[in-house]
Amino acid sequence: MISATHTALETASSNGAGTIPLGRAPDGSPVEALWIAQAGTRARIMTWGATLMDLRLDGIGHSLVLGSPGLAPYAGPMRDFGAVVGPVANRIAGASAPLGGRRLRLEANEAGRTMLHGGSAGSSVRNWRIESAGATACCLGLSLPEGTGGLPGPLTLRARYSIDGEGALEILLEAESGAPTFCNLAPHSYWCLDGSGTLDAHMLEIAAEAYLPVDAALIPVGAPAPVAGTRFDFRRPRPVLTPGAAPLDHNFCLGDAPGRLRPACRLSVPGISLDLSTTEPGLQVYDGGGIDTGPFPGHQGHPYRAHAGLALEPQHWPNAPNRPDYPSVLLRPGETRRQLSRFHPRRSGAPRPE
Repeated sequence: MISATHTALETASSNGAGTIPLGRAPDGSPVEALWIAQAGTRARIMTWGATLMDLRLDGIGHSLVLGSPGLAPYAGPMRDFGAVVGPVANRIAGASAPLGGRRLRLEANEAGRTMLHGGSAGSSVRNWRIESAGATACCLGLSLPEGTGGLPGPLTLRARYSIDGEGALEILLEAESGAPTFCNLAPHSYWCLDGSGTLDAHMLEIAAEAYLPVDAALIPVGAPAPVAGTRFDFRRPRPVLTPGAAPLDHNFCLGDAPGRLRPACRLSVPGISLDLSTTEPGLQVYDGGGIDTGPFPGHQGHPYRAHAGLALEPQHWPNAPNRPDYPSVLLRPGETRRQLSRFHPRRSGAPRPE
């Protein structure tokens, strides 16, 4: 059980200096938070889950991400809010996958039928350690033991958060393994740019010609399908939520450019925009229809409800361990899997990349 320290984080320094105690993890290790800042952007990072707790722009009075200033909600309904999820983000069908001539039996932590985000003891519910910290960047590390969620290992993970000279938040995720395994880390923040606790005014544009249709268990049913003529065509800006439209919890296929940072999407409201670029081949977009953090309040002082924020999760495609036709998430000893994603928030009037 997590024990929380009742600390007024809003009065703590936000200039990137020092750590803020939040409580203790189940293993007794201290959970801490710290700020990094540059060029008008400030981010608060927590060791529990390597979590982005808060992201602020100078002159804007609210956080751009859903979260809480305290620790307790992250042990409950805010699990995964802003965390690094893994070791395999998203879903693995049947909680099973072939590897090295055998079939892995994984933890079925979602409805007893699928593995979600690496199981109940994945990276989002572990206390990472601070390896380095400065005014504009910090690096956190985590060692996951052999057998986490049924996956081979052990795994060594790193998450580096930095804010560049343009005020963009860069998240670099790295993983190494002591045995052949599967790995697909992803940042899992919910974005609400206007602080309203709704997505009503949000417009979304995604640089994807195709998406993955899913079944009732949200498992992709086959090859990518064209977005043209569907609810999933965001090649031009359109509202995130449309009356009568199907829910969004789908992978958008960003194309084949391994290791190259490229535009993925733009989220916007009047006065603020967010541009996301990533090295990953997919972007999972979830409209937050299942959010309910009651009784815990978020940054605005009240619980978050359905569609309070939009999850933008750069990653490899769902169920890749069972789909040899999808980009591989196999990680072998001696290899390092790297993912770089860049989240650039701006106030209106600031120049935007083409």
